[in-house]
Amino acid sequence: MKNNLSSKEVGAAPDYSKAECWHKLSEITKDVDTFYIPATEYIAGSLEEGAPDYATIGNADVLANAPIEYEAHASVFEDSTNVFMPYYRQAGLKFEGETWKKNGNIDAAISGMPYDDITAALDYYFENYNGGRPFIIAGHSQGSAMTKLVLKKYFKEHSDYYKRMVAAYVIGYAVTKDDLEAYPHLKFAAGETDTGVIVSWNTEGPRNAEQNVKTAVLLPNAISINPLNWKLDDTYAPASENLGSFMPNAETGRCEITDVGADAQVIPGRGVVVTHAASEPVPEEIAAISAEFFGPDGRHASDYSYYYNNIKDNVAKRIAAYKACAK
Repeated sequence: MKNNLSSKEVGAAPDYSKAECWHKLSEITKDVDTFYIPATEYIAGSLEEGAPDYATIGNADVLANAPIEYEAHASVFEDSTNVFMPYYRQAGLKFEGETWKKNGNIDAAISGMPYDDITAALDYYFENYNGGRPFIIAGHSQGSAMTKLVLKKYFKEHSDYYKRMVAAYVIGYAVTKDDLEAYPHLKFAAGETDTGVIVSWNTEGPRNAEQNVKTAVLLPNAISINPLNWKLDDTYAPASENLGSFMPNAETGRCEITDVGADAQVIPGRGVVVTHAASEPVPEEIAAISAEFFGPDGRHASDYSYYYNNIKDNVAKRIAAYKACAK
């Protein structure tokens, strides 16, 4: 199998009847599922000279990084749901950056082959794994941009599935007022327990907001909800409301629940959540790439990690509310 693809090499989607096309296939022990679309895993290889635009599902970066993302992000849904996480032929970080700088968003990089793969995975999931259960759809970064595209298009075409959606966690990529106006079947969360809604935020440090920095995940008219108090306004939520962050232990390399001072405040005019949490130390070369895409005080990698236990709690509350309404 080729490990990478150019933007012109579009073939058939992976065969999602094969377990190798999924990073996670859960045994059914819960009565709600999560379909999690992973973020960009094709990173280092995409930055090499002459690197292809897209990675196959067998790409070394994808296979190495998917378990890390599952632990840091998708695992937050494990307590309440059966988690399904497919591989897909995703855009590389370099190509995403080029697309963003040219168009102001990454839609053109994900709307062809990657979208076709994810919709094929969704088709197989609903027809063979879901069994009629309510579900959550979620992602991060490129995965959240894809989740938003799926919400706009796939679920508009599959309203029978959409009515069973507990919530969509579109974390780490902007959902905008324009999205909601153009697609009236989409509703943004208004609080802690509403269902059938989009839950979204982008996390930044104060300097990004003060300097009004442009980033690859932020769009005009963006909306964010506060992951500590579940409000849309600028009501400040101190770190004392944080139930626990899920951060790497420097000695073991494994993530663990800890306190890094992750407070949260929505900046409505910018559409982000600002935090004063301690940022993770990163190698110099990674810091430079991060600053290019996410600004000098970007906290993109910690969108889930800072608020891990609050997300876990929120998932359980939205599921309970959905079940109560379904009775």
